[in-house]
Amino acid sequence: MNNIYGYARVSSIDQNEERQLVALESVGVKNPHIFVDKLSGKDFNRLQYLKLVDTLQEGDLLYIKSIDRLGRDYDDILDQWRILTKEKKIDIVVLDMPILDTRQFKDLIGTFISDLVLQVLSFFAQNERENIRSRQAEGIAIAKKKGVQFGRPRKPLPDNFSEIMGQWEKREISTGEALQICNMSRSTFYARMKEHRDMEAT
Repeated sequence: MNNIYGYARVSSIDQNEERQLVALESVGVKNPHIFVDKLSGKDFNRLQYLKLVDTLQEGDLLYIKSIDRLGRDYDDILDQWRILTKEKKIDIVVLDMPILDTRQFKDLIGTFISDLVLQVLSFFAQNERENIRSRQAEGIAIAKKKGVQFGRPRKPLPDNFSEIMGQWEKREISTGEALQICNMSRSTFYARMKEHRDMEAT
């Protein structure tokens, strides 16, 4: 008897896959047969996806909510689609795009149309990912020009940091004492000393 499986993916552990699970369960996929990854779709090196592929047998049916849940890289999506449908010989249904239902397209023209739609959707999935990256980079660059600081805020230097540096260099105080006075880690202390020297040299 052929089995029915589902695959869901979110990009990180703090994202919720519930919407995908509800969609998969609504078409009859039982929970033990649903594989979920909480990883980026940049490649297919995902634990649950790899387990799914190993589990699939010829004639099985796989549901996914949308093509970008399978992956985001254009060439990789097409390659995985070929592996699943041609090598594993399973059927795939993309719930958000009913035309991508390999059960319905067994003739030559139908297969051509399905493959064409898949290529177009895969391209748009990758293109959107690249656009998001580009917008993020542009936003960060603009924010930095406006003085917005990213990451953890830098600890302010003590007013007498130059004096502390001098005492440390003359070995009047130990490294541990300098770190305690400045309330810094060793690596931060060394980095801020270098910055301070560079500023004094300019």
